[in-house]
Amino acid sequence: MNILDKIVADKRTEVDLKKSVIPVSQLEKSVLFGRPTISLAAALRKSDSGIIAEHKRRSPSKSVINQDLNVQDVAKGYENAGVCGMSVLTDSKYFGGSLDDLLLARAAVQMPLLRKEFIIDEYQVLEAKANGADVILLIAAILEKDKIKRFSELAKSLHLDVILEVHNEEELHKSIMPNLDMLGVNNRNLKNFEVSIETSKTLSKLIPDDFVKVSESGISSIEAIKDLKPYGYQGFLIGENFMRTKNPGVAAGEFIGNLG
Repeated sequence: MNILDKIVADKRTEVDLKKSVIPVSQLEKSVLFGRPTISLAAALRKSDSGIIAEHKRRSPSKSVINQDLNVQDVAKGYENAGVCGMSVLTDSKYFGGSLDDLLLARAAVQMPLLRKEFIIDEYQVLEAKANGADVILLIAAILEKDKIKRFSELAKSLHLDVILEVHNEEELHKSIMPNLDMLGVNNRNLKNFEVSIETSKTLSKLIPDDFVKVSESGISSIEAIKDLKPYGYQGFLIGENFMRTKNPGVAAGEFIGNLG
């Protein structure tokens, strides 16, 4: 069993438990459930930098990244830096995040927020909406085609943007469908955790222009972004690069400033 299989198995247990405690009707009564959302795809289309900055405390591959910062301070710093949106990890066991992180970020800023989660159930899409997300992530590696269709249709009915993450050509071909706004290419090989932006370059020509192309993982330098822009990428998800610093907002601002 690889790390992704373990995460999904634990996630099923977690979601079943949550469903038994907080019914869908309660999620739908949330103050934030009726909130108008902000489109990340639209922000990326008109941005020069295309930076989506992440809040990530730890990860299975790198263990502790940064446990010392308040999520609301990170969110404000990122917004002041001029990022297009913020990705908030909400998985607790493997990444040290929570839905409270999403709520606190939402209370602090007006920019688009992506709930970064291993979504395996419609319930989690409703949870995202109820806790202030504007965007959900669907991961092709853990979802069959019919679930990608169902979850993306539900998200669109809630006015949430959808980014679909793929790692290879096979995942891409099974996943392309109309209800997606963005296609994210993850440059990390899930089997050995090696990272190569060549993955983004190879898959770029297979992604229709209707979708905003986003490159994820291994984007730690200005050169990497300049290298990928000719391939049609308009979004760049950066997590550890900023979170490893004492002030991620300042780091993001300097990075964007140097992009020119």
